[in-house]
Amino acid sequence: MSASPPSSQPERAVVAAAAAGLFLVCWGLVHTWFWARGALVDWPTYQMYGDAMRHGQVPYRDFAVEYPPGALPAFVLPSLIGGSYATTFEWVMAVCGVLLVLVVAYARPGAAFYVALAPVLCGSFILSRFDLWPALLATTAVVFLMRDRHRIGWGFLGAAAAVKAWPLVVVPAAIVWSVRRGRAWAIAVGVVVLLAIVLPFFVLSPGGVWASIRGQASRPLQIESLGAAILQTFSSPHVVNSHGSQGIGGHGALGALFAILQAAALVVLWVAFARGPMTRERFARYAAACVCAFVALGKVLSPQFLIWLIPLVPLVRGARGVAATCLLTAALLLTQLWFPQRYFDYVRDGRLAGVVLVRDLVLVALLCVLALPVSRPRLE
Repeated sequence: MSASPPSSQPERAVVAAAAAGLFLVCWGLVHTWFWARGALVDWPTYQMYGDAMRHGQVPYRDFAVEYPPGALPAFVLPSLIGGSYATTFEWVMAVCGVLLVLVVAYARPGAAFYVALAPVLCGSFILSRFDLWPALLATTAVVFLMRDRHRIGWGFLGAAAAVKAWPLVVVPAAIVWSVRRGRAWAIAVGVVVLLAIVLPFFVLSPGGVWASIRGQASRPLQIESLGAAILQTFSSPHVVNSHGSQGIGGHGALGALFAILQAAALVVLWVAFARGPMTRERFARYAAACVCAFVALGKVLSPQFLIWLIPLVPLVRGARGVAATCLLTAALLLTQLWFPQRYFDYVRDGRLAGVVLVRDLVLVALLCVLALPVSRPRLE
């Protein structure tokens, strides 16, 4: 008799605990070996925000913030706790990672072990970025919506959208899902949560909040995006420092083209989901596909964006899910070939540009695997 997946609460608890333990082991591991060399960190910017809030300054009004209001707790909490900001921030993100593993274990126990490998799949950048925070909220939203817990799911989705903009790409599919499942009223919960987080800061400083949004929208082609990787591979474009990262100057038309391509892909995904059967498996798959389209086809593709996909892709079942998870793993490992140790070699003279381009094309292939219909039911 073949072994069956954990079904009882005690069995699920054991699996969840084991996966959480594996995550912490992997979290410790990326502090050692080659991962410990040449790290590129973002926490100094977060510390500047957190310390300013700790001293009573109001974000957006008294100082500029690059991120939406929902991100602020991740910045100020390490400042309030005290000690080494970098160490405390890492522990806050580790807690988010453990909770993310537990959420995935609730939906699909086996997938939790893949999420537990996130630190070694990503490398050292996972320690100093706050993206585990929105990933936790967005994945929790998807899981609760899959389980027809619409009110809770929409609450988490509203909170996720207040942290970073990318969870908004799941919203159209989630609206269709809730409406078709007879829970349209639950959408209001997400709106209320989003407004409760964002509106107070907008009232205090509408110009400051708007400047944060406008700043992100005006970014040039980021150096690791698909469009930039094509230019770096086949030409010698002018690299500029902009919005805290490196980008390609003078190619606004190409950036606009990718923005249009990204938007078109998302619309196609939303329509395709609305026209099909409302099953949990399809909702999980299209949620992952929408996030993948946002990542793969946008004009900005920072390494931490891949964190968003790690808990969503393994929720996809069947042979399609296996293929998608393998492609995501390949993209993560390819990223470690240049980031962070060889990142500035790529920026300065295009070294490893072909590898960056292949990584980006692997993400496009991942999108195709998640999105394209197939005639053989076994791939669903």
